Amino acid sequence: MGITKLTINNNGCIKVEGEFEIVDQSGKSFDLGGREVVGICRCGLSKNKPFCDGAHKGHFENEAIAFDLPPKK
Repeated sequence: MGITKLTINNNGCIKVEGEFEIVDQSGKSFDLGGREVVGICRCGLSKNKPFCDGAHKGHFENEAIAFDLPPKK
């Protein structure tokens, strides 16, 4: 299995690419229609949640800069 890459976009979605499966809380898989790249909503405005539909444009600001988490307890 290849690596899955998540990119946290500034003022936008989480881009997921590679080999992955997205399931709901009961474990049922979303049918991704063969897509290998999807955007996951971070702003809560999408009408297509959990997927991004671009509704955030002009309504969501968040600069995503990588940082180190503290050690796991």
